[in-house]
Amino acid sequence: MLTLLKIRNLALVDELTWELDRGLISVTGETGAGKSVIVGALKLVLGERAEKSLIRTGEDSCNIEAVFSLHSAPEIHQILLENGLDYEQGDDLIIRRVIGQNASRQFINDSPVTLGLLKKLGEHLVDLHGPHDHQSLLSTDRQMAMLDAYASAEPLVSQYRQHWLSWKDKVAEWETLRDAESISARELDLLRHQVDEIDAAHFKVDEEEELMNRYRRANGASRLLENTSAALALLANDEGSIISQITDLQKLMRDLEKLDPSLTDRVNGLETAAVELQELESTLTDYLDELEINPEEAGALEDRVNLLESLKRKYGSSISEILLARDEASNRLDNIENRSEKLEAIQSQIKQLRSELDATGAKLSSVRKKAAPKLAKEIASQLKDLGFKQSAFEISLHAVKEPTAHGLESTDFLFGPNPGEPLHPLRHVASSGEISRVMLAVKSALADQDATPLMVFDEIDANVGGEVAKAVGRKMAVLGARHQVIAITHFPQVAATAAKHFVVEKEVTNGRTRSRLYAVTGEARIHELVRMLGGGGESARAMAKSLLESL
Repeated sequence: MLTLLKIRNLALVDELTWELDRGLISVTGETGAGKSVIVGALKLVLGERAEKSLIRTGEDSCNIEAVFSLHSAPEIHQILLENGLDYEQGDDLIIRRVIGQNASRQFINDSPVTLGLLKKLGEHLVDLHGPHDHQSLLSTDRQMAMLDAYASAEPLVSQYRQHWLSWKDKVAEWETLRDAESISARELDLLRHQVDEIDAAHFKVDEEEELMNRYRRANGASRLLENTSAALALLANDEGSIISQITDLQKLMRDLEKLDPSLTDRVNGLETAAVELQELESTLTDYLDELEINPEEAGALEDRVNLLESLKRKYGSSISEILLARDEASNRLDNIENRSEKLEAIQSQIKQLRSELDATGAKLSSVRKKAAPKLAKEIASQLKDLGFKQSAFEISLHAVKEPTAHGLESTDFLFGPNPGEPLHPLRHVASSGEISRVMLAVKSALADQDATPLMVFDEIDANVGGEVAKAVGRKMAVLGARHQVIAITHFPQVAATAAKHFVVEKEVTNGRTRSRLYAVTGEARIHELVRMLGGGGESARAMAKSLLESL
């Protein structure tokens, strides 16, 4: 249930903290007092888009926070888990909206979420109905879902839906192949060439890294061989090599030493340099002998790398993408060359899937046909309690030509408020007062099957008389025994049936108008009912007390 609703700076509300309990809760107040703000706040919590005009004049933002206590809510638990939100079964669910002048943010248990997620959760948290909020009741798909819930047919519906999806997917596959564009001989040759070219390369998915490592080593070995040979040529292998020139220089310096012995100390480094160069030449010669280089292997690796780069330019940036392009071309080629055989095979699969679909659909149809008159009878009984003493209500099922996502038949809820007149689909009922009471009758009939924890009725008792309003109130009270119900009403007969009664009123403080909400009990509640009855005096007071005591 909803245990707490906090509103700050929304329209006429500057600050409101509302703690709620179970059962039927009535909210009353004069027209324009701000009752609609409560409904508006709930709609915002449930993901409705926000207008910045809702922000209280002079403020930068408004905030709405709702706390739901959920003892057993597997659907909500699953939605939260699928969206990566931590939630333990039985924990409070805290939804918060912050609406600013430039942006709106929303949070679930302090984690930022999308409006789409709020809307998805809202479908399982709150069922909100106003004078013009009956589209769900008028939708034939929603009517079918109500019938299935009454018949406890959800597992069968889920099984049927899986069969239907499999069948539809296979039909779509057949149609795509059937309607494939014709292809020229040149395009066929191109597809064959693409498959053959990639197959001839024999590339494996995990080959690229190893290939490039081997190529870099082989390429590096070639440069080592080339550079080492060039270094040896400079050192010793040519007539003008460094070592040859050093030897000639040593001879000249020995002659100079003989003429001037003082030069000996100055040219000692030359002998050392000569020895080091000879050692370097010997080392490089040994290193060159140790190098194992296979020019043919290096050339083969270079060719394979060039082949890979060529295929990348044509088919993708990696071997995986190249092989995927090959498979796509192969599949398309196979589909074109073996089109007739494939169409026949898919048609056989479609036939088998359709057989399974029809069998499951027939079981579902049987369950619905048994449940429809029982639910219609229950709704008709509820309608009589709501003032439609001689009304008629039926649930019609019509076979469809092709299976739909909802089954092998469509449904219509038919209603006739007056005897002797034909029954019409609910969507053709013009009176908002009538459709509101029909909706309440349907909700009452499905009270045990409806898992929505909170129901909100926003002035659905409009355009009804006093006795009917009293019946509406009693019906809401019965619903309140199974659900938490909030009834926003102008009728004292409805307000008096509630377990808790709250009043919304406007007040002016320091030149600013604000709405406030407070609970009424005892004399204060009698006073509010007297106001709603439209007059003062002992007769109105006696009537108010009578309404409270009659429950």
